[in-house]
Amino acid sequence: MYLKYYDLQEMPFALTPCVNFFCKLPGHHDGLNVLLLHLRHGEGFIKITGNVGSGKTLLCRTLLDHLGDEFVTAYIPNPDLDPMMLRKALAQELHVSQDSFNDPHALLTAINQRLMELHALQKRVVLLIDEAQALPSESLETVRLLTNLETEKNKLLQVVLFGQPELDMRLNHRSLRQLKQRIAFSYRLPALKRPELRIYLNHRLVTAGYRHGDLFTTTACWLLFHKSKGIPRLINILAHKAMMAAYG
Repeated sequence: MYLKYYDLQEMPFALTPCVNFFCKLPGHHDGLNVLLLHLRHGEGFIKITGNVGSGKTLLCRTLLDHLGDEFVTAYIPNPDLDPMMLRKALAQELHVSQDSFNDPHALLTAINQRLMELHALQKRVVLLIDEAQALPSESLETVRLLTNLETEKNKLLQVVLFGQPELDMRLNHRSLRQLKQRIAFSYRLPALKRPELRIYLNHRLVTAGYRHGDLFTTTACWLLFHKSKGIPRLINILAHKAMMAAYG
């Protein structure tokens, strides 16, 4: 497309979450740091919320990239699962034998046994659920019950829920009050501030191979911020279209 024209190696504003493009602006970098801190302290439940397009999935994948060898992770990107399917998804991520997949009791026993094995190896197991606002209520309760698996001193499973603000609304429902009480830490991803926009644009351009200074004018940056309201996904869409128009 316009890669050769702008002397780029890859698309700078693609919508696919790629950890190489994670920009360490205060809001997102703080989110990553608090996640790493609380996971290393063994918190049972952590909740990260943000508006559509605020960078939750990118933060989730960046977290996966930063967790060290002491962690074993289970990542569920599509949470529209009933309780049994959710247990199966977790079991698959933890490499539990599929011999137990058709019996709910046997499956839960196998998951518990696998968690105990990993604990004996001094591994911390983290379940990360993206788009958690889409989880059925019964499945959210299943997640809570899974965190009941523990030794005398330690939780065998930590959970990070990434979701839109609707997740907070759902957790306020009386039927989910026990889950809400379990959440040890919550963080809300902010939109970009106006001074951060050029830093964000230049970071993505440089990561994509651009080496020719500021590409977007001051007026273009003002328009981008005004129309996107600081939402990263909207910034990416509009920046890509602006580059296409300029190329044309």
